[in-house]
Amino acid sequence: MSFQFAYPSSKLKPYIKQYWGFENVLEKGLQYSQRIIPSGLPELIFYFDKRPDAQNRNLEENVLLNVQQNDYYDLIISENLSIFSVTFHPYGIHQFFNIPLHELQNKSVPLAYVDKRWSNLVEQKLEGSKYFQGRVEIIEAHLLRLLYSNLNQRDFLRMSYIIDLIRKTNGSIDIDTLADDACLSRKQFERKFSEIIGISPKQYLKIIRFQYAIHIKNKTTGKNLTELAYDSGYYDQSHFIGDFKMFSGLTPKQLFEQCNSVSDFFE
Repeated sequence: MSFQFAYPSSKLKPYIKQYWGFENVLEKGLQYSQRIIPSGLPELIFYFDKRPDAQNRNLEENVLLNVQQNDYYDLIISENLSIFSVTFHPYGIHQFFNIPLHELQNKSVPLAYVDKRWSNLVEQKLEGSKYFQGRVEIIEAHLLRLLYSNLNQRDFLRMSYIIDLIRKTNGSIDIDTLADDACLSRKQFERKFSEIIGISPKQYLKIIRFQYAIHIKNKTTGKNLTELAYDSGYYDQSHFIGDFKMFSGLTPKQLFEQCNSVSDFFE
């Protein structure tokens, strides 16, 4: 099992968090499952050769856009797996795919449905390159071309500022405050946020608070679950447990004991 990571070039850094690749070789007859939980970060994923099976999610093709999710699903891996992924900043993906992203919520959408020509061209070139760094260079060249054709600087600056506020408050900020800071009415803000980020602000704040709880748990020792809930901004244990069950299908205790979860958003 091998992971590789790379950061984007300076021109793409405002829009893309990182690239990562994964190569896995399984012994015949073995399989394992990986629970996918909401991270708050959109991804463009390329599966080379085989793609995994999934429970509660339809993986139709080998190149998929995962924008935002407020549920969980399991990948069932039973064969050798080769993956290349682009992880976008929450506000970044809309600069490349200028579509109403809320329509893609909780879906793994084939890139061909969004841009068939681009999907086919990039998939062929990436598959032809067997090295991670070569794939990074290929995807960067194509993303730069897409960026220049779709760039909407006004929406980008507004939403990057809003996401930065959400990050700084660890998801513990109210929607009216965010709308005021965006110089929009609440209704206008909720519509614009959903269109660009891909999910409602209310749900997104819950996801980031959930991610922050995972982040705290990984960075500190000795905290019990009551302390963790309070430090993560939850008002009580019932909301804390309820969000964990909604986003992971597990209680906090079960998630931390059964899964090696890290916060992709805060790392």
